[in-house]
This record gives sequence, structure tokens and C-alpha cells, in this order.
Amino acid sequence: MALRQSRHPQTYLSPPAIPTESFSDASAAVARLEEIYARNTAFLRDRFEAYLKGEKLAGRVRAVYPLVRVTTGTHARADTGLSYGFVAEPGVYETSVTRPDLFRSYFLEQIDLLLSNHGAPVEIGESAEPIPVHFAYRRDISSETGFAMPEGDLLLRDLFDTPDLSTMDDSIVNGTVLPAPGDPMPLALFRAARVDYSLHRLYHYTGTDPEHFQKFVIFTNYQFYIDAFAQICRDLMTSGGKGDAFVGPGNVIWRNARSGGTGAEGKGPERGPQMPAYHLVEPDRGGITMVNIGTGPSNARNITDHVAVMRPYAWLMLGHCAGLRNTQKLGDYVLAHGYAREDHVLDEELPLRVPVPALAEVQVALEQAVSEVTGSSGADLKRVMRTGTVASVDNRNWEIGDHATIVRMLSQSRAVALDMESATIAANGFRFRVPYGTLLCVSDKPLHGEIKLAGMAGEFYRRRVGQHLEIGLKALEKLKALEQERLHSRKLRNFSEVAFQ
Repeated sequence: MALRQSRHPQTYLSPPAIPTESFSDASAAVARLEEIYARNTAFLRDRFEAYLKGEKLAGRVRAVYPLVRVTTGTHARADTGLSYGFVAEPGVYETSVTRPDLFRSYFLEQIDLLLSNHGAPVEIGESAEPIPVHFAYRRDISSETGFAMPEGDLLLRDLFDTPDLSTMDDSIVNGTVLPAPGDPMPLALFRAARVDYSLHRLYHYTGTDPEHFQKFVIFTNYQFYIDAFAQICRDLMTSGGKGDAFVGPGNVIWRNARSGGTGAEGKGPERGPQMPAYHLVEPDRGGITMVNIGTGPSNARNITDHVAVMRPYAWLMLGHCAGLRNTQKLGDYVLAHGYAREDHVLDEELPLRVPVPALAEVQVALEQAVSEVTGSSGADLKRVMRTGTVASVDNRNWEIGDHATIVRMLSQSRAVALDMESATIAANGFRFRVPYGTLLCVSDKPLHGEIKLAGMAGEFYRRRVGQHLEIGLKALEKLKALEQERLHSRKLRNFSEVAFQ
């Protein structure tokens, strides 16, 4: 294999350079991305496995991610009505990319929009961003290679690039990136290694491969909802209903009976993942993913940080909450139109001075779904669903703190409900430009003497979970029917936004 001189003074053992080339066709551009990525990751795997077998390497091994670049010298662009697909001003824009096989339809759309909007070709080539050897593998590097990683082998970092957290920050997302003079401006929200990091984290936390994640996502904080969703999906597979497949942890797959499916394929994990995910798979990832995120804002931030790289079209929070008004009843719904952010996990990335607004399209879909499923409208709908501010806190035992202080804070915010996750999920949706919404169900009223006890909680869950989930699924179907530009509106994008959605 030829030695190639990189931009750095050191010489690396690398595959031959692929020259950057201009493309005016999105399909040809994506095919070149796939070619570069496949060639370079295969090179890393080959050299790494030779190293594990004891072969001496002639030098440090390096292969780089592919890149997409566009250069425009004018402010003029086509007016498509979309809030993405164009650069903000004249200049050079680029991004490194990973897994073009997984994101093929996404890259096709984004590159095609650039070509249409600016009338200039895109350039495809090799970036300067090294591929960490761990990310040349889809999952755990040891299980993929069949070799145990040498313990304490510091030589590995002398020979191969390993994950570098300094290249995996969210400065583009947060609007804090400052390219050096003369450097290209960002074209996408995430660089390649940041995406790869989250793809590996998704499997670790949810027990399912990123390939199964769909464009519409429901987060919940109770396994009851997951059990109900899984039963609905298995019934759809058995009856030949909608969806091509249903996937659970361990990548266990139930295929639809209309395509010959006869039951579960595969074996579930010996130990359940921390945040199990289940997927009703439809063509072009147009189905629904549901994740049990567990309890607390840290979990909520963690999973949304990683799901965001899949560029979902929308995500919803369905869960339980404490009702804060005496007029509320157990089982009532709360549609969040604002959030009191007392969760503290995103205060640096998204300061509290930044509002997290309700998104009209999502609000309407949720309200219509509640009306249709409950058979209520007008004044009757107001009896079963209240719209208002949801307070999210990071203290599970908030009820036993300083009562007067708690009541004053909640009263000042005009909150009607309290939980631990909704504000985090909405705030990260705003931050990552993913449309978001929250519909909660009142399971207790601790400020009014109705605390959650084991027996009454179990009965409550049995009565309400099915209806609540049905509402969430119906709301997502309504969002699917919307034209894409109505969901990905300018409300979620800043003054000089990146081109890629």
C-alpha cells in the first residue's frame, strides 16, 4: 500500500488519495461518497486486524472521512419554500460525512437541494478528518473482529486514530462554532465523527442498530407504554397490517405476514438495554420508533443527543405527570404549550433566556388526536385535556422539599403539570432543529393530597395507557401527512443556518 503524505508533517500509511471531483448529479455524488467511505473503512479494518494478528506495521495508519463541499459566489438562490437546502451567503461550505449507506436518501435530498438552489456543482472528495479505527466497525470493535482488545495497549494510539472528543462537540448545533479565517464554513449540523459516536451510542443504550430507527419518534418514561406499543406492532405483523417489520432489542425482527413473516427472528439480549427501543419499520424509515428513556432529565438529554443524528422528522413525549391544579382529575391530559425548565441539563448549551416555543403543527395534531380518540370536542375536550405550561425538574422527590418555595415557583410559572423529562426533550428538539411536542397524562396530584401509591398506580396505568398511546400514534400519522416544509419550519433555524436539514 502506498504511503501518502497528509497535511501534517508525519507520513501515514494510507490508501491512495482520491482526488476531489465536481458533481452536478446528486445520485453520482452520493455514489462517490459511498465509494470513498467503503474503501477507507475497509482499509482501516484490514490494517487493524493485521495488527491484532501480530503483523508489524510500517508506520502510523490513517484513513479519512469523505467530504461534501459547495462554493457559491452569489446571494441568489431558488425559492423552494423550504427552510433548508441552501447556504446563507457566498462562500465555501463543507462537511465530513459518514455512513452514506445508512443516510443515502438523506444525502440525496440535501445534495439535490444544493444543486437546485445554487446552480453550482458540489465537490466530493476526502476530508482532513481521520476516521477513528473504532468507527470503522459498526458495533463493538472486539466483537466485530473476534479479538480481545489488548489491555492497556498504548501502542494502539501510536498506530491508529482513536476517538477524539475535541472533534465531536456540538459547537455547530449550539451556534458557537468560529471557523478560522480562510477555513470553510459548516454545511451540516454534525461532523462525521460526531455522527459515528452517536450511532455507536444508540446501539449501546437501546439495544437496536441505527438502521432500524424511524423518522417519527415517541419517548416515554414507562414500560407500560412500550408493552402496549409492542403488542400493537406484533398484531400488525400477524394480521398483515401496515409496516414492513417490527424490531425490538437485540435486533429481533418480526416480519409482516404479507411478506412471509412467521414470527420472531433472532434472540433478545441476555440483559435488557438501559433505554430499550422498538421500531415499526416502514419504507424510507417512514415508520415509528418508541424508546423507554426511564426517569430523569439526564436520560432524556442523553438519548435525544444521539437520536438527533438520525435527523428525525418529529419526536413526541408521552408520559405521566403530576397535575398541579385542583380542577384536574387523574387521567386528564396535559398538552404542553410552554416549559418551565428546572431540569438544568441544557442550561449551558441552551440558556434559560431562550424560549422553547410550542410548534403549531404539532400542537394541532395532538389536540385533534385527543379529540378523535376520546370523542370529545369544544367544552367537553377542555374537561379531559388542559393546555398549559409543564414544569420539568431534576429532583424526583420535589414534593418533600420546602413546600412554600415549591408552590411559589410553580404558581409564578403558571404550570399545570410537572414531570422530569418533557422540557429536556422539547429543549433538545429546539436545539437540534427537530419538531417536538408533549402530551402527558395526570397520574397523581401531590399538592392536593393525591399521591401515587402502588395499587392505585397499577389500576390507573391499565385504564389510561392504551388510550394515551393511541392518541400519540394518531398524532404522528397526522404529522406524516403534512408536507415536510410545514414541519421543518424557520422557527427552528437561526440567522445563518447550515444548509443540511
